Amino acid sequence: MAKTRKFAELLRTQIRHEFTAAQQYIALAVWFDARDLPRLAKRFYGQAIEERNHALAMVRYLLDRDEPVAIPGSGDVRNDFSSAHEAIELALAQERAVTADIEAMAKAARAEEDYLGEQFVHWFLKEQVEEVAQMSTLLTVVERAGGNLFEVENHLFRESATPPADAPDMPPVAGGKL
Repeated sequence: MAKTRKFAELLRTQIRHEFTAAQQYIALAVWFDARDLPRLAKRFYGQAIEERNHALAMVRYLLDRDEPVAIPGSGDVRNDFSSAHEAIELALAQERAVTADIEAMAKAARAEEDYLGEQFVHWFLKEQVEEVAQMSTLLTVVERAGGNLFEVENHLFRESATPPADAPDMPPVAGGKL
């Protein structure tokens, strides 16, 4: 098991990051909800569930590989923002940080010749491209709306007319995907 030590350790650390991201997205959702912006709130409530599922997919992988797993607490969460733009900037920065973490895991798996770990993390690399792109687009929509958040709400309403396809290639989630 020493061969997968760094990769497994990074994966355990990432579980905490994913749970923290889930909590941060709940905080963002509540912030939008408190301002009567239901579409923005719904977007971030959904993101929170997605991050939770990512954490538990990582837990399932470690369990399946007979690696030790402990469920960590989450890190600090920010609750106050001066604007929707600032809130979404935080979300984009968070997604970019997660991308860097996932890339580090991929490098570690490859360096350790852990082909199973490398294959596992491949899905998350693909997912991060999508996550960063979506959050970047949302930030652009907020900027173009020029302070009129009802335009952002309308954009999200139109976007929700075609729900995103479920990712059939997502790794299994401990306890089942929500």
